[in-house]
Amino acid sequence: MRDKNIKHKYLFAAVYSLVVAAFTAYVMLDTFVLEQVEQADATAQNTSMFDGLEVKKLSLDEDESSSADNESSSENDDSSNTEQGSSRRGASSKRSRHSSSSQQAQGSSETDNDSSDDKNDDSTASEQTGQAQNLGSYSDENIAVTVNEYYENDTSIYVADIRLSSAQYLKTAFANGSFGKNVKAATSDTAEENNAIIAINGDYYGAREKGYVIRNGIAYRSTAESDSEILCIYADGHFDIISPSEASADELVEMGVWQAFTFGPGLVDGGEIAVSEGQEVDQAMASNPRTAIGQIDELHYVFVVSDGRTNESAGLSLYQLAQFMKGLGCESAYNLDGGGSSTMYFDGEVINNPTTSGNSTKERRVSDIVYLGY
Repeated sequence: MRDKNIKHKYLFAAVYSLVVAAFTAYVMLDTFVLEQVEQADATAQNTSMFDGLEVKKLSLDEDESSSADNESSSENDDSSNTEQGSSRRGASSKRSRHSSSSQQAQGSSETDNDSSDDKNDDSTASEQTGQAQNLGSYSDENIAVTVNEYYENDTSIYVADIRLSSAQYLKTAFANGSFGKNVKAATSDTAEENNAIIAINGDYYGAREKGYVIRNGIAYRSTAESDSEILCIYADGHFDIISPSEASADELVEMGVWQAFTFGPGLVDGGEIAVSEGQEVDQAMASNPRTAIGQIDELHYVFVVSDGRTNESAGLSLYQLAQFMKGLGCESAYNLDGGGSSTMYFDGEVINNPTTSGNSTKERRVSDIVYLGY
C-alpha cells in the first residue's frame, strides 16, 4: 500500500512538472516570440483635429534664435553648403559616437552666449543648462532641431531642442507599420522607414496588455492601466499629464489628443519636479539609461536620452532626470521607456550608446517611436 502511494506521489509530481513546464513554455513563447498583430490601420493619421488651428511657418530668424549652437550661421555657410540639395542647414559632420568624459564635459561655444538672453522666453535648452557639445542641427519652414550632448552625473545625456510650426510634425510610428503585441523593431529601423528627421523610442506599449494607446489622433487601445500616469499631447501642442480616471481614450481623442503614452511617471508638472528622491519605475535600478520628452513653451519641446550601465556612463535616477528636465526649462516632462530601449536617432544614425547589460552597445527592438517628420 505504501509503495502504491509513493508511485501516485511520483506520478502526480511528474504530471505537475509537465503542466508547469508547458505553461512556462507557453508564457515565454507568448511574451518573447509570438507577434499578435491586431486588425487596425497602424499608419493612419487623424489630421482633421488640426483643421482650424493656425500654422505659422518658422522663419529663418526664428530658426537661428531657437538654436544657440548655430550662432553666426550666416558666417558659416561653408558647412551648410555641404548639404545643398537637401533640407538640412547647418548640420555638423558625423562624429565618433564615443567621446571621453573630459571631452564630453567641455562645451563647444554655447556657454559663450550666456548673456541677458538667458532669461528670454526664446532661450533654448542648451542655454539653460551646463556645458554641451553640439552634434548638429536641422531646420526648414516647419521644423527646427538642435542636438547637444551633455555630461552630468557621470552620464552622457543627449538633448534635441525642437521648435515646430505645428504639433502635427510631432509624430509616432509603430514597429513594422503594425499595431499589436510583441511587434518589434529597432528604433533606427522604424525611424528610417518613416523618413524621421530625429527619433526616440516610445513607451513600448506592446509589452503590456493595458494602458491607453493614442497615436497620430487615433485610439488603438482603450483599456486603462489604473495606477498609471498618461501623457497627452494635444493638437494645439500643449502637454497634459493625467490619470486614466479623468477620461476614456475615445474621449481624449474627441478633446483633441494627438498622442497619448502610458509609461511615466510625469517628471515635471507646472514647472515643478513631480517625482521624489528614491522613486523608481517598478523595480528598476536607481541608475539607468533614460528616455524623456518635455515641453518648454508653445510648440517648443525637447527629446532627451541618457546613456547608462557602462563604464563611461552611470545612468540617471528618475529624480536626476527630472532635475535635468527642469534645468532645460521644461514646464512639463514625462518619462518614457528606458533601460535597453533608450535610443536617439539623428542624421541617419544612432547617436547614443544603447545597451541592456553594459557588455555591448546594441539597440533593443521596441514597439514604437516618437519622431519628427512629414
